[in-house]
Amino acid sequence: MATAAARQTGGSVRVTLWILLIVYIFNFIDRQIVNILAEPIRLELGLSDTQIGLMTGLAFALFYTILGLPIARFSDRSTTNRPWLIGGALAIWSAMTALCGLAQNFIQLLLARIGVGVGEAGCTPPAHSLIADMVEPSKRSSALAFYALGIPIGTLLGMLIGGLLADSVGWRNAFLIVGLPGIALAVVVFTYLKDPRRTGMMQAGTQQSAEQMPMKAALKAMFSSRAFVLLVAAGSAAAFLAYGKVTWITIFFQRTHGLTPGETGLWFGLVNGGAGIAGTVLGGYIADRWGAKNRRHVLTAPAVGMVVTIPFALLAFMTDNWLLALSLLIVPTICNSLYYGPTYSSVQGLVPLRARAIAAAVLLFFQNLIGLGLGPLFFGMMSDLLQPAYGEESVRYVLYGATFLGLLPAFFFWRCSLRLNEELDQKD
Repeated sequence: MATAAARQTGGSVRVTLWILLIVYIFNFIDRQIVNILAEPIRLELGLSDTQIGLMTGLAFALFYTILGLPIARFSDRSTTNRPWLIGGALAIWSAMTALCGLAQNFIQLLLARIGVGVGEAGCTPPAHSLIADMVEPSKRSSALAFYALGIPIGTLLGMLIGGLLADSVGWRNAFLIVGLPGIALAVVVFTYLKDPRRTGMMQAGTQQSAEQMPMKAALKAMFSSRAFVLLVAAGSAAAFLAYGKVTWITIFFQRTHGLTPGETGLWFGLVNGGAGIAGTVLGGYIADRWGAKNRRHVLTAPAVGMVVTIPFALLAFMTDNWLLALSLLIVPTICNSLYYGPTYSSVQGLVPLRARAIAAAVLLFFQNLIGLGLGPLFFGMMSDLLQPAYGEESVRYVLYGATFLGLLPAFFFWRCSLRLNEELDQKD
């Protein structure tokens, strides 16, 4: 029978995970709502596809990634109150999301999006560090996959709410309505989220000394791991495709199939969000179950899944029936979501415990700079280049090419998996 202390610890972990999940949902609502609003914004402000890619991707990602490293460094200090760091970041990005609705031109909107990126830089590195400190290694993939549910849930809600609001009250009010509740959530974080460093809820063997690992030593420990380098390459390539495709698939359904933002947000949001949730949960479950028998299989499902997506995605982009296209995208979305939990948990297991937050930030630096920063922008530039030949159908041809690029992260996940038995969970 569980002791009272064990029950209390388990309860604290559950409370922490649920609060962090809700925060991460708000993170992705505010990050991704711009995708469903991009087409009405383009029409009102007269933007090119390249400017849309810049607004939805690089403007956010550049500051998000640059600030993520020093914030993670600060988070790794034993004296830092990580919940207060997360709550403050939440208040900032929520306020900046609301300000997006007040923008009168492209530059103002770009600056507001930069502000969202500045705030959101303070969320995931300290959150990953908190989870890794409170959850035993054998359950870490599932715990981080649970946290990662914020990605598909937040994306779903961002598309659904943003699309419906765009159709009913306009894109400007959509930003205001979505952004302001995050400030109230920040108060909840300040009140209820506790740092295990201060409550004695750290996992056995993870108590860290007050002395912080020097930055040079932390980076050396990370990049001396061949598995870590390969995992960063895999995660970055996967994010490049994920962020790039979700932006332009959203626009694809509006331009090619003639759906409104509300219709796209509802139907694509449900498919993308529901399948993403299923894939994220499944990926964490498979990683924990298969990884317990052979550590290399922590990354087997992501490697295989990236390949399985290709024929389904191609057929989805070829058909002129939007309902069939949505149905065909279910399998690719599930398979492309398998990597979240295994990737984030593996990063935490490949570095010394005093470098966990900075390791998460390094992964996020490359994922977001390459993925979120360059993915939407690259595909937008390609769409502009193809428009003279294909007109409004240029997005369809961009997505054809993006589908085959899935072989790149599949290769890196496979190569990384070959080193996990040697390197994973050897530094706690």
